[in-house]
Amino acid sequence: MKGFIKKLPKAELHLHIEGSFEPELMFTIADRNKIKIKYQSVDELKAAYNFNNLQEFLDVYYAGASVLLKEEDFFDLTMSYFRKINGQNVIHTEIMFDPQTHTERGIDFSVVISGITAAQDQAQKDFGISSKLIMSFLRHLDAQAADDTLQQSLEFKNLITAVGLDSSELGNPPSKFKEVFAAAKKVGYLAVAHAGEEGPADYVWEAINLLKVNRIDHGNNALADAKLVETLVKNKMALTVCPLSNVKLRNVDRIENHPIKLMLEKGLVATVNSDDPAYFGGYLNENYQAVAEALNLSKEDLYQLSLNSFHAAFLEAEEKAELVGKLDKFYAENRD
Repeated sequence: MKGFIKKLPKAELHLHIEGSFEPELMFTIADRNKIKIKYQSVDELKAAYNFNNLQEFLDVYYAGASVLLKEEDFFDLTMSYFRKINGQNVIHTEIMFDPQTHTERGIDFSVVISGITAAQDQAQKDFGISSKLIMSFLRHLDAQAADDTLQQSLEFKNLITAVGLDSSELGNPPSKFKEVFAAAKKVGYLAVAHAGEEGPADYVWEAINLLKVNRIDHGNNALADAKLVETLVKNKMALTVCPLSNVKLRNVDRIENHPIKLMLEKGLVATVNSDDPAYFGGYLNENYQAVAEALNLSKEDLYQLSLNSFHAAFLEAEEKAELVGKLDKFYAENRD
């Protein structure tokens, strides 16, 4: 099954570019920018990746992001991710970035997005990987800060497909950002939001009814509400599920108890994603492999997960059809 997964054409829809910051690259960029980080070695930094919850992870995550200062840094970070996924046959990706993590430190919005988009262009040219950009608001900050970021983004609107909502979920419900999302939708952005990762099913309802999202990021806790599951299935609302992240952050106690197979059985449009792969122990293929082994997924299950990822992507119908065609061709040749 490992070989099947490696060659399976797939899309990734839930990836925080700052969360793909490998320790080795972090030290390289810190040295280049003459920034001293509190960890003495790559091994010491990796040892800090033993989190008990989302907030402990975020503390390390934001500390790592602090070494990113220049367009070159954001380019190198993003190209490193593209090189990884090129070896995993990811042919489309939708990358989340957190401008507030950087603008709060005095880094201009243009520096961040210029570095990331230059890498997107290079990856399309070098690897043929298509990509979209999702601008995430940090939910632990106030709604005014999110609106400020929205206004900053308008100059670069042609480069950004959607807005999102991430960071500390508990105590920061989607309803806090209702007006900001309404403004974002009004100017033409699509929308996603983290909901039901640590927060309850009610947060998923809020993301759907108040933020008018096009996809739910995570959504595990939606399974606690039968009516919500019915609504998600009826509306074909995709969930961008992140198995290794769920276990690492202890939202799922062990991979053998991960709900993604149950999601498929209920007819949910579940997809597999890596979330913050440098911190959570694996990129997209490692996430596929983990659930395939632990949940005894069939090739048909894996095909369905990949198919879901293409159908849920923010692409035009003809673009989706082209990618699905590649998947169908592979599956027809390798299903037995």
